[in-house]
Amino acid sequence: MIATPDRTPLSREFFDRPVLDVAPDLLGRILVRSTPDGPIALRLTEVEAYDGADDPGSHAYRGRTARNDVMFGPPGHVYVYFTYGMWFCMNLVCGPEGKASAVLLRAGEIIEGAELARTRRLSARNDKELAKGPARLATALNVDRSLDGTDACTSQDTPLRMLTGTPIPSDQVLNGPRTGVGGDGAVHPWRYWVSNDPTVSPYRAHVPRRRRS
Repeated sequence: MIATPDRTPLSREFFDRPVLDVAPDLLGRILVRSTPDGPIALRLTEVEAYDGADDPGSHAYRGRTARNDVMFGPPGHVYVYFTYGMWFCMNLVCGPEGKASAVLLRAGEIIEGAELARTRRLSARNDKELAKGPARLATALNVDRSLDGTDACTSQDTPLRMLTGTPIPSDQVLNGPRTGVGGDGAVHPWRYWVSNDPTVSPYRAHVPRRRRS
């Protein structure tokens, strides 16, 4: 028998830990996106950790800016950024406050509200692809920069909430290089995913972008 996922909110203390502890522990947790048309719930199956000033792959590696301000805390808030002039991606901020770190939400299984997610992801060939990759995940949940800074650790009716769900046993969690990260940040095996889960996105190595003349 499969246990019913725990629907209690994740605590602030859960996120007020080192990012490398939080990231694998997020697998199996549930993210709920509240919309005027109804809720969409997603079970996390793939994440990546980014460790601020200690991590060349992090947006906060060179310090605090208007763009990355939310990464510096408080923990448990949502950091949303715009990338490639086309897509949004969402992260969950980790502690302690004042030291920037966050977990990128790379993929998940839509477990509630799939019909709403489909209206956002018309190109998905099946429901396993609705949130298979960080930009697809944000698109399926209708996440953009207006949600940057949202507190996800609350029982109140907010746009985004993290619930306890059903944590994944450690022997079912794999890790490896982060997708698309180049330079010194490419060496960190800080991508974590659920073994053999069909919603996990394929790994892609970093490909340098050509400069336009």
